[in-house]
Amino acid sequence: MDIRPTPYDHPDAVELDGAVQAEYAARYDDEGDVTPLDAGMFVPPRGLYLLAYDPEGRPVATGGWRTQDANDEGYADGDAELKRMYVIPGARGLGLARRILAALESDARTAGRTRMVLETGTAQPEAIALYTSSGYEPCAKFGHYRDYPTSRCFAKSLAAAAP
Repeated sequence: MDIRPTPYDHPDAVELDGAVQAEYAARYDDEGDVTPLDAGMFVPPRGLYLLAYDPEGRPVATGGWRTQDANDEGYADGDAELKRMYVIPGARGLGLARRILAALESDARTAGRTRMVLETGTAQPEAIALYTSSGYEPCAKFGHYRDYPTSRCFAKSLAAAAP
């Protein structure tokens, strides 16, 4: 699998965003994630968007991070927010989400971010399992869905490990 930086508005990213939105809508019986996002949020060094491609060149997984700082939605200075982590059903179980997550954490750390944060929900137990097994811990709610009872927020320090 080839994981590479790709603009958030690239046709392959738009295709996978549509797929993840459909999955959100089905899982939560709503319109999907309406958090406002635009391609400029994922432009380095203030963010990064990654796509994974299979050996035939088909997009199969995605994820990104964007800069956040203290604001009225509950973010803190130094935050990097994880967005749009998704693996198509046929590529699940190959470790792609974990690889993308590690690459995004590394990039955010290099960009000077101090904490990675994410919001997911109770209808995504696979996501919660990935994040908790990757060192994320529950944190105070933030973001667009902070007042929703199904929302779950997690955070992980991006401080470099001691040698």
